[in-house]
Amino acid sequence: MAFGSFDSKSSGGGAMSEINMVPLIDVMLVLLVIFMITAPLMAHSIRINLPQASAEQVDEKPVTIDLAIDANGQLFWDEQPVAIEGLPARFAGVAGNKPQPELRIRADLNTRYEVLAQVMGAARRAGMARIGFITQPAPSQAGAAAAGAPAPQSPAGAPLRTPATP
Repeated sequence: MAFGSFDSKSSGGGAMSEINMVPLIDVMLVLLVIFMITAPLMAHSIRINLPQASAEQVDEKPVTIDLAIDANGQLFWDEQPVAIEGLPARFAGVAGNKPQPELRIRADLNTRYEVLAQVMGAARRAGMARIGFITQPAPSQAGAAAAGAPAPQSPAGAPLRTPATP
Protein backbone atom coordinates (compact mmCIF):
# COMPACT_ATOMS: atom_id res chain seq x y z
CA MET A 1 0.00 0.00 0.00
CA ALA A 2 1.32 3.39 -0.82
CA PHE A 3 0.96 6.43 1.36
CA GLY A 4 1.18 9.97 0.20
CA SER A 5 -0.42 13.32 0.57
CA PHE A 6 -3.78 14.32 -0.76
CA ASP A 7 -2.47 17.53 -2.08
CA SER A 8 -2.96 17.79 -5.85
CA LYS A 9 -0.32 20.50 -6.21
CA SER A 10 2.56 18.20 -5.52
CA SER A 11 4.01 16.51 -8.52
CA GLY A 12 3.99 12.73 -8.92
CA GLY A 13 6.93 12.24 -6.57
CA GLY A 14 4.74 11.02 -3.67
CA ALA A 15 2.86 7.75 -3.32
CA MET A 16 -0.94 7.74 -3.52
CA SER A 17 -3.26 5.95 -1.16
CA GLU A 18 -5.54 3.43 -2.87
CA ILE A 19 -7.79 0.65 -1.52
CA ASN A 20 -7.43 -2.77 -3.09
CA MET A 21 -10.99 -3.67 -4.16
CA VAL A 22 -10.35 -7.21 -5.48
CA PRO A 23 -10.77 -9.07 -2.11
CA LEU A 24 -13.92 -7.09 -1.37
CA ILE A 25 -15.40 -8.02 -4.73
CA ASP A 26 -14.48 -11.70 -4.26
CA VAL A 27 -16.26 -11.86 -0.89
CA MET A 28 -19.30 -10.08 -2.30
CA LEU A 29 -19.56 -12.52 -5.23
CA VAL A 30 -19.28 -15.55 -2.92
CA LEU A 31 -22.09 -14.19 -0.74
CA LEU A 32 -24.20 -13.52 -3.84
CA VAL A 33 -23.79 -17.12 -5.03
CA ILE A 34 -24.68 -18.48 -1.56
CA PHE A 35 -27.86 -16.39 -1.38
CA MET A 36 -28.85 -17.37 -4.94
CA ILE A 37 -28.63 -21.05 -4.03
CA THR A 38 -30.30 -20.91 -0.61
CA ALA A 39 -33.15 -18.49 -1.36
CA PRO A 40 -35.19 -20.94 -3.50
CA LEU A 41 -34.70 -23.72 -0.96
CA MET A 42 -36.14 -21.60 1.85
CA ALA A 43 -39.25 -20.69 -0.16
CA HIS A 44 -40.02 -24.30 -1.17
CA SER A 45 -41.81 -26.35 1.50
CA ILE A 46 -43.65 -29.66 1.64
CA ARG A 47 -47.12 -29.84 3.16
CA ILE A 48 -47.80 -32.95 5.22
CA ASN A 49 -50.52 -33.96 7.66
CA LEU A 50 -49.00 -35.00 10.96
CA PRO A 51 -50.91 -37.35 13.26
CA GLN A 52 -52.44 -35.84 16.38
CA ALA A 53 -51.55 -37.40 19.73
CA SER A 54 -53.23 -36.91 23.05
CA ALA A 55 -51.05 -35.94 25.97
CA GLU A 56 -52.87 -37.95 28.60
CA GLN A 57 -50.73 -39.21 31.44
CA VAL A 58 -50.78 -42.93 32.07
CA ASP A 59 -51.36 -43.76 35.72
CA GLU A 60 -49.54 -47.08 35.70
CA LYS A 61 -47.55 -47.88 38.80
CA PRO A 62 -44.46 -50.05 38.37
CA VAL A 63 -44.94 -53.53 39.76
CA THR A 64 -42.16 -54.73 42.07
CA ILE A 65 -41.51 -57.82 44.13
CA ASP A 66 -39.44 -57.35 47.28
CA LEU A 67 -37.54 -60.50 48.19
CA ALA A 68 -35.64 -60.22 51.47
CA ILE A 69 -33.07 -62.73 52.72
CA ASP A 70 -31.95 -62.62 56.35
CA ALA A 71 -28.65 -63.86 57.80
CA ASN A 72 -30.08 -67.34 58.46
CA GLY A 73 -31.18 -67.80 54.84
CA GLN A 74 -34.91 -67.28 55.55
CA LEU A 75 -36.74 -65.76 52.54
CA PHE A 76 -39.49 -63.14 52.67
CA TRP A 77 -41.66 -62.51 49.57
CA ASP A 78 -43.19 -59.05 50.06
CA GLU A 79 -42.67 -59.41 53.84
CA GLN A 80 -44.32 -62.88 53.90
CA PRO A 81 -42.10 -65.90 54.75
CA VAL A 82 -41.59 -68.34 51.88
CA ALA A 83 -39.52 -71.54 51.45
CA ILE A 84 -36.72 -71.60 48.89
CA GLU A 85 -38.35 -74.67 47.27
CA GLY A 86 -41.47 -72.61 46.47
CA LEU A 87 -39.60 -69.82 44.67
CA PRO A 88 -39.46 -71.35 41.14
CA ALA A 89 -43.25 -71.73 41.06
CA ARG A 90 -43.77 -68.15 42.30
CA PHE A 91 -41.24 -66.77 39.79
CA ALA A 92 -42.88 -68.70 36.93
CA GLY A 93 -46.28 -67.31 37.96
CA VAL A 94 -45.21 -63.65 37.81
CA ALA A 95 -42.72 -63.90 34.90
CA GLY A 96 -45.55 -64.09 32.36
CA ASN A 97 -47.26 -60.90 33.55
CA LYS A 98 -47.27 -57.85 31.28
CA PRO A 99 -45.42 -55.72 32.22
CA GLN A 100 -43.08 -58.06 33.98
CA PRO A 101 -42.47 -57.03 37.60
CA GLU A 102 -39.02 -56.07 38.82
CA LEU A 103 -37.49 -58.39 41.40
CA ARG A 104 -35.73 -56.43 44.16
CA ILE A 105 -33.45 -58.57 46.30
CA ARG A 106 -32.55 -57.30 49.76
CA ALA A 107 -29.97 -59.53 51.46
CA ASP A 108 -28.44 -59.31 54.91
CA LEU A 109 -24.71 -58.67 55.15
CA ASN A 110 -24.13 -62.18 56.54
CA THR A 111 -26.26 -64.02 53.95
CA ARG A 112 -24.47 -66.97 52.40
CA TYR A 113 -23.67 -66.50 48.73
CA GLU A 114 -25.06 -69.96 48.02
CA VAL A 115 -28.59 -68.88 49.02
CA LEU A 116 -28.34 -65.72 46.94
CA ALA A 117 -27.09 -67.70 43.92
CA GLN A 118 -29.99 -70.17 44.24
CA VAL A 119 -32.51 -67.32 44.33
CA MET A 120 -31.01 -65.55 41.32
CA GLY A 121 -30.74 -68.81 39.37
CA ALA A 122 -34.37 -69.69 40.03
CA ALA A 123 -35.45 -66.22 38.90
CA ARG A 124 -33.45 -66.44 35.65
CA ARG A 125 -34.71 -69.93 34.85
CA ALA A 126 -38.30 -68.74 35.32
CA GLY A 127 -37.73 -65.92 32.84
CA MET A 128 -37.40 -62.93 35.15
CA ALA A 129 -35.53 -60.26 33.18
CA ARG A 130 -35.44 -57.39 35.65
CA ILE A 131 -33.51 -58.24 38.81
CA GLY A 132 -32.11 -55.57 41.10
CA PHE A 133 -30.43 -55.32 44.47
CA ILE A 134 -31.34 -53.01 47.33
CA THR A 135 -28.40 -51.85 49.40
CA GLN A 136 -28.08 -49.51 52.31
CA PRO A 137 -25.13 -47.14 52.38
CA ALA A 138 -22.91 -47.44 55.42
CA PRO A 139 -23.43 -44.44 57.69
CA SER A 140 -20.38 -42.38 58.48
CA GLN A 141 -19.05 -43.07 61.98
CA ALA A 142 -19.17 -39.44 63.14
CA GLY A 143 -22.51 -38.60 61.48
CA ALA A 144 -24.39 -41.66 62.74
CA ALA A 145 -23.12 -41.32 66.30
CA ALA A 146 -23.86 -37.59 66.45
CA ALA A 147 -27.34 -37.95 64.98
CA GLY A 148 -28.21 -40.91 67.19
CA ALA A 149 -29.32 -42.91 64.14
CA PRO A 150 -30.90 -46.27 64.95
CA ALA A 151 -29.17 -49.41 63.75
CA PRO A 152 -30.51 -50.75 60.42
CA GLN A 153 -32.90 -53.68 60.77
CA SER A 154 -33.20 -56.85 58.67
CA PRO A 155 -36.65 -58.06 57.55
CA ALA A 156 -36.73 -60.49 60.48
CA GLY A 157 -36.16 -57.61 62.93
CA ALA A 158 -32.52 -58.39 63.81
CA PRO A 159 -30.06 -55.51 63.55
CA LEU A 160 -27.86 -55.59 60.46
CA ARG A 161 -24.13 -55.66 61.03
CA THR A 162 -22.18 -53.10 59.04
CA PRO A 163 -18.53 -53.62 58.16
CA ALA A 164 -16.04 -51.71 60.29
CA THR A 165 -14.11 -49.03 58.49
CA PRO A 166 -10.35 -48.88 59.10
